[in-house]
Amino acid sequence: MATERYNPRASEPKWQKAWADAKLFETKNDDPRPKYYVLEMFPYPSGRIHMGHVRNYTMGDVVARFRRAKGYNVLHPMGWDAFGLPAENAARDNKVNPRDWTYANIETMKGQLKTMGLSLDWAREFATCDPTYYRHQQKMFLDFWRSGLVERKSAKVNWDPVDMTVLANEQVIDGRGWRSGAPVEQRDLTQWFFKITSMSQELLDSLDTLDRWPEKVRVMQQNWIGRSEGMLIRWPLAKGTAPAGETELEVYTTRPDTIFGASFMAIAADHPLARKAAESNPALAEFVAEIRHMGTSVAALETAEKKGFDTGIRVAHPFDPDWTLPVYVANFVLMEYGTGAIFGCPSGDQRDLDFANKYGLPVVPVVMPEGADAATFQITEEAYVDDGVMINSRFLDGLTPKQAFDEVATRLSGVTIGGRPMGERKVQFRLRDWLISRQRYWGCPIPVIHCEACGAVPVPESALPVVLPTDVSFDRPGNPLDHHPTWKHADCPNCGKPARRDTDTMDTFVDSSWYFARFTDPWNETQPTTVAYADGPKGWLPVNQYIGGIEHAILHLLYSRFFTRAMKATGHLTEVEEPFEGLFTQGMVVHETYRLGTGQNAAWVTPAEVRVEEVDGKRRASLIADGTPVEIGSIEKMSKSKKNVVDPDDIIASYGADTARWFMLSDSPPDRDVIWTEAGVEGAHRFVQRVWRFVSEAAPQLKGITPKAAAEGEAAAVSKAAHKALKAVGEDIEKLSFNKAVARIYELVNTLQAPLAAQADGKGDPGALPALREAVEILVALFAPMMPHLAEECWEALGGAGLAGDREWPKFDPALTVDNEIVMPVQINGKKRGDLTIARDADQGAVEQAVLALDFVQKALEGKPPRKIIVVPQRIVNVVA
Repeated sequence: MATERYNPRASEPKWQKAWADAKLFETKNDDPRPKYYVLEMFPYPSGRIHMGHVRNYTMGDVVARFRRAKGYNVLHPMGWDAFGLPAENAARDNKVNPRDWTYANIETMKGQLKTMGLSLDWAREFATCDPTYYRHQQKMFLDFWRSGLVERKSAKVNWDPVDMTVLANEQVIDGRGWRSGAPVEQRDLTQWFFKITSMSQELLDSLDTLDRWPEKVRVMQQNWIGRSEGMLIRWPLAKGTAPAGETELEVYTTRPDTIFGASFMAIAADHPLARKAAESNPALAEFVAEIRHMGTSVAALETAEKKGFDTGIRVAHPFDPDWTLPVYVANFVLMEYGTGAIFGCPSGDQRDLDFANKYGLPVVPVVMPEGADAATFQITEEAYVDDGVMINSRFLDGLTPKQAFDEVATRLSGVTIGGRPMGERKVQFRLRDWLISRQRYWGCPIPVIHCEACGAVPVPESALPVVLPTDVSFDRPGNPLDHHPTWKHADCPNCGKPARRDTDTMDTFVDSSWYFARFTDPWNETQPTTVAYADGPKGWLPVNQYIGGIEHAILHLLYSRFFTRAMKATGHLTEVEEPFEGLFTQGMVVHETYRLGTGQNAAWVTPAEVRVEEVDGKRRASLIADGTPVEIGSIEKMSKSKKNVVDPDDIIASYGADTARWFMLSDSPPDRDVIWTEAGVEGAHRFVQRVWRFVSEAAPQLKGITPKAAAEGEAAAVSKAAHKALKAVGEDIEKLSFNKAVARIYELVNTLQAPLAAQADGKGDPGALPALREAVEILVALFAPMMPHLAEECWEALGGAGLAGDREWPKFDPALTVDNEIVMPVQINGKKRGDLTIARDADQGAVEQAVLALDFVQKALEGKPPRKIIVVPQRIVNVVA
């Protein structure tokens, strides 16, 4: 019997409305069932969702729907990471208010997400730019400040003198501002910091507890925190070479064992010693000014040409006062790292070696490979950085570097300089305090008022939130809040005198560092969250499964981990310390690129404009409009710049959301990139149609049938296949192995195809109907988290009660998931010749008898009895001829 094709345009909106009317996905905090919190990293409202969103949110939705079916009270919310510079750029370029631009984009993207059929609790939706959200962020800022976790201090920043704003390191390109193109300056500005360094060791140690995080992410965080064990060494300044009042240079090093290989000292341009020396040295002052136009990022320092300036200052070696070394100001040393000074050992550090070779400084090898000849071992173009044996190091010769480290530490700790030890062991961290001040309008205002008499004064809690003004202009460079005629003026809360609001806003990373906690109780007007709902025995935190891109593996996750601890320190949480119990980082969605023309005239073309065909075994592309040949380029991440993007709206309109979801889950392991192809999407759509066809055609025969597994006969194979798939797919989803789950569903569909077709044609065994009814019910339950609209349509066709999205996950029968037969390899004289399929519980006699009946065994024995048959139960058989 023919059936109508599945029509997603009609079906998907119908079921989305049914779910919404039933409030199926709205979560109650007081629901007594066990809790499960699944969260995908919330999006920035740029205006359109992209295929990366489709993949990310589909994965999270599968987990949410599966856990709900398994009997959990699932929290699966959605919000918007809504502050940020793109809104200001849009305001400037399009003459619109950032607020209007942001909320218009939210409405558009919300509509797109709803077409995907996601099981989201929209009742908890918020945007971080809502004053109802950021008032709590301001309150926590003040709480952190009172607890000593916030500090206002001077720091070096990248300053764009044209746009008059601080730039992130990533916004400095070749020493120039990414927007204005102006040479960037390094400036000292007084700004607000979260004291994340106060938790460095705790943040490092707790990584060991995150066993459901990818190892690569934990390693990235570990490296970013950067714990190192070294020494603080005070080098005496040689008399007559140093500015007045300066007597020593303090250096932190992790390699004190190489101290006899030192050939120079290097200090940062803004080191106090450099500043003093520059006061009387115009050439040095000019060099320092030049360095200030470099970026401050590690990448900028690594790629820039290494430059230095000999200050004329010299230091005396700690173990030899007659040995002095020159002090250079160098562009690769930052004040923010260590003490802003290093000693250069060229033989053991490639950067130091390049610097020494450039300026003709000595290179003395002090560590050589074990077994090398100290008399001939040299370092010229490549530093030796491995372990070995100390040489050219006086009393350290012959020791290992570790032994030498201990010896130097012991000796220098016993010598004093200025009343303090010349050397002392010290643990150092690469992690720096979190600078949160931004000279921008579209961000959370910092709730502080600056008074000439009282200093920095917190805004009273009763006056929160400090709301952004709406009447702002972007006609002038710099921060619109500085230019606003009235907003920045306020009375001091302490003395009542005229004062000035802080016009900086918070880094947008702050907004996303606690949003997961707000979702637990977004209606709370007095507190960021309710402790009882957030953590503890009945709380939602930590998030059971967090899903998002690897690009957020360091800063967002690290800041969220800090914020959770800071919330606990200030009473907003009581027990939880880690925000995310499980973390999954999905791969990207990639696509071929297409180019029209060559050279400077080449232009990228979107996939929607291109027709790809196979001609004479080769793939060729042309414009759909006029047939002009198009060059097929490399497969890359979907990006607007290369126009290799596919609009989710187009896919959903053409094929339906379930097709897009199924393709995203089936084509590749979820942690790897998925290649978007038209052929792949069409294949997914054919599968959707195939499932609908064979379920709907057999539905009239299956309606009203009580489902029951078959223990014998042909129907038993159906029951076994269904229960084995049920067990395996559940395990796969638990492990987020979505592509494996999809493969098992394909197998079950293949198994059910023929018996269902026979029933539809009236040729099937009526006695098999209970087993087939159960198997089809299991099949629908298995793909319901992945293709929820199709599942509802199939469930309705079968006459099922209620909504498929509200069904419990079926329970498998363990007896039906065990294979009664096993396959055992058969060896003859130690070499495998074939296999034996036999009952799992067959005894040794039965196995021997069955082996001797095999054709290849009889041929090998040539009618003679075997000398021996060795049977390893359920493993292997070896026949000795």
